[in-house]
Amino acid sequence: MEYLVNEAVEDYAFLNTSEEPPLLTELITATNETMGWPQKLSGRLVGRTLKMLSAIHQPKRALEIGMFTGYSALSIAEGMPDDGKLICCETNPRAIEFAKTFFQRSEHGHKIDVVFGKALDTLDSLSHTLDGPLDFTFIDADKRSYLNYYLKVKELTRPGGLIVLDNVLWSGKVLQPESEIDDTLVETNRLIAADPDMENVFLTVRDGLNVVRKLR
Repeated sequence: MEYLVNEAVEDYAFLNTSEEPPLLTELITATNETMGWPQKLSGRLVGRTLKMLSAIHQPKRALEIGMFTGYSALSIAEGMPDDGKLICCETNPRAIEFAKTFFQRSEHGHKIDVVFGKALDTLDSLSHTLDGPLDFTFIDADKRSYLNYYLKVKELTRPGGLIVLDNVLWSGKVLQPESEIDDTLVETNRLIAADPDMENVFLTVRDGLNVVRKLR
């Protein structure tokens, strides 16, 4: 992956962050060995950030848009209460099959439900089937749809709920946008920062994390 900070600084941060559980280390190795685009896996710095936020926030109803091989899902579920439920949206059947083998082996796997299909369709369905508003959402899927994901998730989130968006620096391309994806991420970040109903902190962790809290 491209490093946005000095590679030695990135490595130092990695080495001085709590290790993920052994099952997640195994998941990383298996992803690198058997799956295409293994760099899509969020990794320790993002994963432990998600686990920490989840542990502090204690969400009962959580959502992940873009699960890939399940590293971030297991990180979020690790911090959730035992009766919490994490719904994961994913369009890659092979990634779903892969992730489920690790969910079955995890003490937190029972908290995770996987939904195959386009996330926007799933979000429309959730608006009618959820037994309450969302407490926590992690968005890490098709960047062209980031703004649509965010706006829909905002509607479904309770006051005080968290929305975390990954890859919001997009390898620094948001500084000089040249493509549709670049423009979408720039507009999403701008809209979040200007929204009086939300507060956020834009973290320069890995490829950028935007941590957003709904105020009302």
